[in-house]
Amino acid sequence: MVRMVLLLFVLIAVFGCQKQETKTKEQDLTQVKSINGEHEKKVIFLLVDSLMAQAIDRGIEQNELPTLRYLIEHGQYYKDVVTSFPTMSVTIDSSLLTGTYPDGHHVPGLVWYSSDDKKVINYGTGPIEVLKHGIDPVMVDALINLNGKHLNQQQPTIFEDLARHGLKSGSINGLIYRGTKDHTLSIPPWIQGPTILPKEIKVKGPDYLALGSLTNPLEGIQNLPDGLTRRIGINNSYSVETLKYLIKANKLPDFLYVYLPDLDQKLHKKGPSDLNGVKKVDQQLHSLLQTFGSPEEALSKAIFIIAGDSGMTQILPARDNPVIDLPTLFKDYHVLRPGDTVTDETEIILAVNETMAYVYKLNTDKSLRSIANLLSADPRVDIVSWKENNWIHAVQGETSREVMFKGSGQLLDPYQQKWTIEHDPDVLDIKIDTANHTINYGQYPDVLQRLSGALSSHSGEFLVVTAKPGYELADRSSPTHIGGGGHGSIRQEESLIPLIVCGTDQKPQYLRIVDLKSFLLKLFF
Repeated sequence: MVRMVLLLFVLIAVFGCQKQETKTKEQDLTQVKSINGEHEKKVIFLLVDSLMAQAIDRGIEQNELPTLRYLIEHGQYYKDVVTSFPTMSVTIDSSLLTGTYPDGHHVPGLVWYSSDDKKVINYGTGPIEVLKHGIDPVMVDALINLNGKHLNQQQPTIFEDLARHGLKSGSINGLIYRGTKDHTLSIPPWIQGPTILPKEIKVKGPDYLALGSLTNPLEGIQNLPDGLTRRIGINNSYSVETLKYLIKANKLPDFLYVYLPDLDQKLHKKGPSDLNGVKKVDQQLHSLLQTFGSPEEALSKAIFIIAGDSGMTQILPARDNPVIDLPTLFKDYHVLRPGDTVTDETEIILAVNETMAYVYKLNTDKSLRSIANLLSADPRVDIVSWKENNWIHAVQGETSREVMFKGSGQLLDPYQQKWTIEHDPDVLDIKIDTANHTINYGQYPDVLQRLSGALSSHSGEFLVVTAKPGYELADRSSPTHIGGGGHGSIRQEESLIPLIVCGTDQKPQYLRIVDLKSFLLKLFF
C-alpha cells in the first residue's frame, strides 16, 4: 500500500499540484451500522504493516509499549503466525481476506508478469521504476484491475461472505477491499489530468469503504489528514481517526478491517531494529481504546485483533555488496527493460519483489534448470525454485543441492497437508520422521505449500528466486534498501508475524494468515 502512495508523489513531483475539486460524497454512514444491536461484540482487525514480535517483546521489556502490554496480558499473543509468500503486502492482504495462498487468489506479488496481457504488472514500487513502467499502466492496475480483475473473482473475500449472511463490514485504507456494495473512487485532478484515469471509478467494496482522499465517507463531517503532504490519507492517523469517529458515532459495522501503513516505511529506511515506529503505534492504540471510555470497556464491547503482515530483514551496508543485480547475471540474454514492450526477441522478464523475484522464460531454448543453475551460482542467492513435470524443484544457492516435492503422498505436515518429497529435504530445512510419516518445518515455515502457491499463482514458465538474509534482488530501476530493511523472501525472519487477539477465547485452528479468515468468520457464526 505504501508503495502505491509513492507513485502518487511521482505525479505531484512531475505534474505539480492543483486545487482539488469537491468530490462525490459516499453515503456509507447510512448503511454501515450493524443491525445486530449493542449486545453483539463488533470485530476490529488492525493490520500493522511490518509489525514484528521481536520489536513488541523488546519494547515491552523496556517498558515503552504499555498498550500492547495491556492487550497481551488481557488476550492471546502468538509470535509465529506464518504469512503468505511472497512476503509483500498486496499478496498478504489478498491471502488474509480470501483465506488462500496466491494459487487461490491470483495476486502473485507487488510485481509480476501477465502472459495473457503480455506486460509486467506493477502496483507501485519505487518512483523511478514507476516512471519507467509508465504512470498510466501502474495507476490503472493499482486502482482498477487489482480488485476488479486480478483478484480471483471466484474466490470470495471476507466482505463478500459476511454480506451473504446479512452482516455489515468495512475497510479503512485497505488496498484489497472487494465486496458487494457500490462505491466511487474520486480521482483528484492532479492525478486524472496527466493520466488516462477517469474522474470517477466505480468499484465494489464493503458497506463502509474509506481509502484516503480517494473515497472518504467522512468528508465534511470529520477533518482527517488526507492532504498531499499526508500521503492523501494513506496513513495511520487517518485510519485511527476514522475508526474513532465510527466508535463515537455508534456506527461500527460487525467487522471492520483497518490498515496502518506507517511502520513499514520507517523500517525500510532505518532497519527492523528501530522501535520509534512501534512506539507511535502503541500510542495510537491507546487513543483508540480510550475512545470507548477505557481499555476495559473497549474489550467488553469489541473483539480486537492486531497483526503484522510480514517480517523484515536487515539489508547489509553498501560495502558488503548486498544488491543482487539480476540483469548482470543475465548479461547473455535479452532481458526486458522496465517499460519496454515484449517482443519475439525477449528471452527473460524480471519481476522483482525486494528479497524475492519471479524470473520468466520466454523466447529461449534454455531450460528452466539451466536458468536456475545460473541464478544459484551467486553465493548471495538462497533458493531457486520452479515447476516441471508435476514436480516442484528447489535448488540451494551456492551448493546446488536440490529437493523435489509435489502435493499428495504419505508425508503429513503440521497443517494436515500431504506431500511426496525426494532428494535432499535439508535444502528447505525440512525434518522427516519416517516412522510416523510426518514432516516439520524449520527456517522456511510452511515452505512446501507457500512455494507451490507462488508457482501456481499465474500462468507461464517462470522461476522463483530468493535472496539470503542481508541481501536483496534488483532489476535496472528497482528500489533498494541498503542499510535499511527488506522483505519478500520465504525465510522465517520475513515470514513470521505476531497476532494479538483480545475480547474472545476462540483460537485459530492453525497459526497461518490463510487460516485467519475462517477464524474471523467463526466469531460470527
